[in-house]
Amino acid sequence: MKNLRSILSALAVLLMATAVHAQQTKVSAIVPFNFVVGDAAYPAGEYKLGSTASSALLRIDNTEREAGSFVLSNICGGGEPSTKTKLVFQRMGGEYFLYQVWIEGNVYGRQLPISRTEMRLAKNHEKSELVIVAANITK
Repeated sequence: MKNLRSILSALAVLLMATAVHAQQTKVSAIVPFNFVVGDAAYPAGEYKLGSTASSALLRIDNTEREAGSFVLSNICGGGEPSTKTKLVFQRMGGEYFLYQVWIEGNVYGRQLPISRTEMRLAKNHEKSELVIVAANITK
């Protein structure tokens, strides 16, 4: 089972590598706090995030580490074009969860799925607060 999962992951990465060359948008941001995406924890630091218009995969790279990771994301719409390039986090129970990625001028952003920890905290009636981190478009 582990071998099959590894093979499927490798194939997904290879497919993404070919798709990444077409219309990739990258943003960079300095995140001043530790955060969670899905079930993975990320330390505070400088990050580059990238995706293609045709892909649901979002690549997250910590500039201080060699290997990045891919996470599934969904398209989300705000009605009006975003006025800023930004990362939106939900703060709940003292933890930060990457929620959305927006690029200035775009009507659509990328939204990350809710993690198990977020669901558990929400069931415990923890209040959530949106925290915005400014980002820049990079090449």
